[in-house]
Amino acid sequence: MRARVGQRVPVVVQSRGRRRTGARVLWVCAETVVTCGVVVLLLVVHQLWWTNQRARAEALQQVRVLEREWDISPPGPESGPEPAPGPEPAATTGAGGSSPPVAPSGDTVVPSGGPVPGGAGTAASAPSAAFAVLRIPRLGLTVPVAHGVSKRSVLDKGYVGHYPGTAAPGRTGNFALAGHRNTHGEPFRYINRLAEGDVISVRTRGATYTYRVDRILPRTAPRDVGVVRAVPRSIVKPSYGYDAPGAYLTLTTCTPEFSSAYRLVVWAKLVP
Repeated sequence: MRARVGQRVPVVVQSRGRRRTGARVLWVCAETVVTCGVVVLLLVVHQLWWTNQRARAEALQQVRVLEREWDISPPGPESGPEPAPGPEPAATTGAGGSSPPVAPSGDTVVPSGGPVPGGAGTAASAPSAAFAVLRIPRLGLTVPVAHGVSKRSVLDKGYVGHYPGTAAPGRTGNFALAGHRNTHGEPFRYINRLAEGDVISVRTRGATYTYRVDRILPRTAPRDVGVVRAVPRSIVKPSYGYDAPGAYLTLTTCTPEFSSAYRLVVWAKLVP
């Protein structure tokens, strides 16, 4: 049959399927965004909270173990304080006669290419072995000190690391330490609050040494190896540092917070 002239033929548009497909795509995108957000949040919580809790607990346990051992077994005739300083080695230089570079390491100043030049009375021991306890009353900080500045075996455990080639505690030279500013226990997070005259103590099996904060270098380059030499002086900002030998303590960490762009340095001198 032929349609009558002028009769309207209904047209059905199938739009419902397209709407469902569009809604499904939007839903999947929304789920993906939320999932990514949750993952990022968990990573932040892990870095800023969990690593701190775990590292602090491990560091505190190490302090207890050390001090319990020292109290039970005080130093005898063959296990006295750190060895007396030997002759100071001549300062070495890198290629072209320049000072060895300091490689950025996330949260520390770490000399690359071997020991720090000019270290006197160095303490030779296995890397990552805790051998001292550092206390800073002003910050409420108690933390173990270990040999070496490896992130994995020392710093990420919440310990403070002793620069290889620098002096032993209480000895002439520079007892130089590095610690995280953020995450993994962040023992040096607030060393920017230290002021001249603040007390810092270092306990070993043989003795407890007291230092007083003397000078602070608020910011220097990661390559500034001069700050951890036997007579510390910045090679980037020469107005900061010392000219004469002495018994120094150096604390180094990153600045500003959550960045490794620069280094913050605190110097203290041994109290006679």
